[in-house]
Order: sequence, then C-alpha cells, then structure tokens
Amino acid sequence: MGCRSGTIPHRGFETVSLRAKLIGIFLLATLAPLAVTMWITVSLLDESLRYSTTGDLDEISQSLHVTGREFYQQARKSLEEDASAGRTKPRHYEAKDQAKWPAPIAAFFSSGQPFRFLLAGVEGDQLDYLVSHGGEVLVYSRPLGPVGMNKLAKQYTKARDMVERSRVFDLRRGITTTLVLLAAAAYLMSFALLVWLSLRITRPLKDLTTGLGQLAAGEWNVQLPVRNYDEVGRAVEAFNQTATQLKQNRERLIYLAQVASWQALARKMAHEVKNSLTPIRLTMEEIKARRGDADTEFLRQASDIVVEEVVSLEKRVKAFSQFAAEPPMEPRDLDLNAVFEERVSFLKSAHPGLIYDLDLSPTTPKIRGDADLVKGILTNLLENAAQAVSAGGRIKGRTFVEDNRAGFEIHDSGPGLSDRIKETLFEPSISFKPGGMGLGLSIVKKSALALGGDIQTIKGELGGAAFRVLLPSAYGFQTNSHSG
Repeated sequence: MGCRSGTIPHRGFETVSLRAKLIGIFLLATLAPLAVTMWITVSLLDESLRYSTTGDLDEISQSLHVTGREFYQQARKSLEEDASAGRTKPRHYEAKDQAKWPAPIAAFFSSGQPFRFLLAGVEGDQLDYLVSHGGEVLVYSRPLGPVGMNKLAKQYTKARDMVERSRVFDLRRGITTTLVLLAAAAYLMSFALLVWLSLRITRPLKDLTTGLGQLAAGEWNVQLPVRNYDEVGRAVEAFNQTATQLKQNRERLIYLAQVASWQALARKMAHEVKNSLTPIRLTMEEIKARRGDADTEFLRQASDIVVEEVVSLEKRVKAFSQFAAEPPMEPRDLDLNAVFEERVSFLKSAHPGLIYDLDLSPTTPKIRGDADLVKGILTNLLENAAQAVSAGGRIKGRTFVEDNRAGFEIHDSGPGLSDRIKETLFEPSISFKPGGMGLGLSIVKKSALALGGDIQTIKGELGGAAFRVLLPSAYGFQTNSHSG
C-alpha cells in the first residue's frame, strides 16, 4: 500500500514530540538541582548532628580519663597488697629457663628494676605485677573486667581528636559555605544542560530558517539534514520534499515554456510550408495529366518524384501540426500492467527477431490518465528501442510502484546514448531518417508532463539506452494476478 500524498514517513525511528522534550528539559532543570540540594542538605544536617554533641563528648571523655586512671591505680594497689599478703599466687620464671621467657619478662629482668606493672591480654584486660626475686621473676596477675584498658585508651583518644577538630572547625560557616558552593555548582550544571538541550532543539529551526532564505534566493538544490524525528524534524523533511518538488516543477515549467514556443514555431512553419506545398502538388499533378507524346517518360518520372517528396513534406508538416496541437484528454483509471502487455503484444509481431523480457509489478500499478497518451508513450519508446537494437537483441520492460506514483522502465541492448545526445534528447528537431520526424521523444516528454508525470534517462541494464517514466497513481494498489 502506497503512502498517501502529503504524509511524511517516519523511517522506522521512534518519534518524540517537541512538547515531551520541553517537559523533559523543565524536569531536568528543576528536579535535578532540587535532588542535589536535598542530598547536600541531608548530608550537612547529618554532619552537624555529629558535631552538635561535641561539648558533652568533651566532658565525658575527661571523666572517662580520670575514672580510668583511678581504676588503674586502684587495681595496681590492690594487686600489690594481695601479692605482699600472699593472697594471690605468682607464676615463676626461673633463670635456667631464661631463653624461653616472653619478651616483656626478659625486658623487665634486664632493666634491673625491682618491680613493674604491665597490661596484658587482648585489649589490656589483665594487669600483671612483675617482681624481681633473686635469680627469677615472679608474675602476679589480676583481670580488670570486661573493659580493657587499651580499648578504653583508644576510645578516649578518638573522643579527644573529635573534640579538638570541632574546636578548630567553624561549623556554621562551613555548612553555609558548603551549601552555597554545592548548590551553585548544581544549578550551573543544570543551566549548562538546559542550554545544550535548547541548542539541540533550536538548531533545526535555525537550519530551516536558513534553508527557506536560500530557497527564496533561488537555490533550488538546497537540502537540510534531518537531525531528529519530532515535529521540527518532520517540518525539515517536509521542507526537503517541498524544495525537491519546487525544483521539479520549475524544470517542468521551463520545459513547457520551451514546448509552447516550439509549438508556436511548428504551427507557423506548418502553415507556411503547407501554403507552398499545396500548389506545387496540384501543378505537378496537372502536368502529369496533360503530358505530351515527346517527353512522356521524363515528365512521368519527374512528377512522381515531386509528388513523392511533397507527400513526405506533408507528413512532416502533419507531424508538426500534431506536436503543436493540444488534443482533448479523457482521464480514467488504467491498469499499467495490462496496457504494457497489450503494447508489447501489438508491437512484437512487427519485430519477430527481438527478445522481449517483461518484469511486471506483483502489485497492480493503477494510474489515472488518458489511455491514448499512455499508449503513445509506450509505443514511441518501444519502437525507438526496437530500432536501436539489431536482430537477436533484447528489450526489457518493467513496471513498478513507488510511494504515491507508478511507472515503467524500458531497457534495450543497443549502442546507448552519449552524454552530448542526452543534453538535447527531449528537444524537438527535424530528422530525415526513414520514417523519423525528430519529434518522438519530445512528444513523449510532453505527454508525460500532461499526465502529471515525467520521463528521465537512467543507466541501462542491457548495455544500451534506458528510460524511466513516472505517472500519478489512481486510488491505491491491489494484488495483481499478472506474472512476469
């Protein structure tokens, strides 16, 4: 099914409306900074709560330090008294086993001190009382409970570090400065994103404005890049199609203006030549009718030659008259496949030495036009192809459906067309080859334009010339029963 006229295909891309893009930009420009600001605020609030109890922490840490120190002193005194009174039994480290002593014991013995208190255990949860006694070391031990002194010391150090940092840190000014800087950075990033997105949206509009200016200045070949497939993208694509259509219409108008001038010239020439040919033909017929006995054979041959040439000139005058004429059109729906087959069958008998290949569209190309004009175009192109190829040559015909148009192509295996011939191929000229008038392709071009279509030369598939004719379709296309 062909596309309706005036619609633009989306080419398989997902279409995002301009309104949706603007809404998205608004959300990005507002929600993103809001989200960042909320995250910053919550983080700073959490940080402020961490520092809000610094004063209490200072007092607790000081009390913990005093309490821990008093607890340690009491534990030392109590262990020393129990050791002196014999209420606790020591571990003995004899001098003969000095090589096996733990490092703290060996270090104490080497120091020469009479006694020393040491913290032992995993977290300093045991107090050892080392006493030098002769050649051995006595070690008295006492557990300090669930809270080790080393762990207590670490907690105290951490608390004191936090207190000291809070003293050199202005919390209010820090929070305010950080909040302002981070919020400003978030808004600047959002603004940059907004500018970038707006440029992406407005760039096609700027391109469209520039393209309209170029088109108004007469640059008919202008084509704009389609960056997106939203409303603006479809407008740009419509502009490209309009520019192409305007270029084609301009070329057609120029050609039709040339045809009109050629038609006026043809009518004038036909009138003038006919005025001269008619008395010549009548005079020669009169001479032939009144010939005498002396020069009978000469006069007969001369009159026959003159009459034959006059008849040939009259045929050419008639061809120019037909070229200049504007026959009435009777448009109706036509099956292009059927018309194509009918023309080939009609002309095939006149050229039995040629091979015809048909490639008919499986989708019926329905066209709207005058049957005589369509048949005239096909006849002219098929006859030209037949004249261009030699015996055993090939002619290929193809019908097709393209968007809201239908058409056909004719390829031949002849010598082809040079670039110089292609420049003036559709201009009317006078030809004196047998049966040629020099107006065939001009009439074909004129007929194609009159039907609302066009004709163009294309690269031949058989090595020779090839023509492509586009015609307006009727109402749609149906499944076709024709086969190539």
